[in-house]
Amino acid sequence: MTKPLQDQLALVTGASRGIGAATAIALGTMGAHVVLTARTAGGLEAVEEAIHAAGGSATIAPVDLTQADSIARLGAAIGERWQALDMLVLNAATLGSLAAIPAIDAKEFAHLLTLNVSAQVALIAAFDPMLQKAKAARVVGVTSSVGRKPRAFWGAYGASKAAFETIVQAYGDEMGGISGIRTAIVDPGATRTAMRARAYPGEDPASVKDPQVVAVRIGALMVDGFAQGHFEWVG
Repeated sequence: MTKPLQDQLALVTGASRGIGAATAIALGTMGAHVVLTARTAGGLEAVEEAIHAAGGSATIAPVDLTQADSIARLGAAIGERWQALDMLVLNAATLGSLAAIPAIDAKEFAHLLTLNVSAQVALIAAFDPMLQKAKAARVVGVTSSVGRKPRAFWGAYGASKAAFETIVQAYGDEMGGISGIRTAIVDPGATRTAMRARAYPGEDPASVKDPQVVAVRIGALMVDGFAQGHFEWVG
């Protein structure tokens, strides 16, 4: 039986754990060949094994997205092996320290912006040629509610997510009339991840949903497609 994402290529960032790992496994199970990226090879190998166990296929590509030229090298390597990229899931991000605006550490803020904003621009630029070659490329950015509704002590992370959403959706608007590329933003809501545990150390992990719930919804978007500028909150 043909799987719904058969013969399609997906790239998932931050794929070694949490929402990224669950999404990669979901896409692989649905037939896509998934390129897994994150800093640590060990976590990626575990996700790759899970995809293979489910009958799918994957390739691991350990990379530090904050390092100069690493994204360009990743794009070149993938472009040499495959012609088109059907799905790009921009999930990798860092929380940074929660702090009042006057107390934000400049060096840490610069690092946060590098990963959460600058690296995302570089990823889109590196894979734009491959996305344009796909019949109906889908780019999904994983965000946070604080990017749309500012919250005390979340200013640094929220600002990065607001910028991230603008970049992803502006790219979609730019490409909508000249290609099959469509972009969407997914807010996973309260989800059981390492980032969530850092932000809410006293919270019972069992009180929030499993990352697989978010992954299933992202997978459905990839199969069904979506209109340009789609926004979805996963409750």
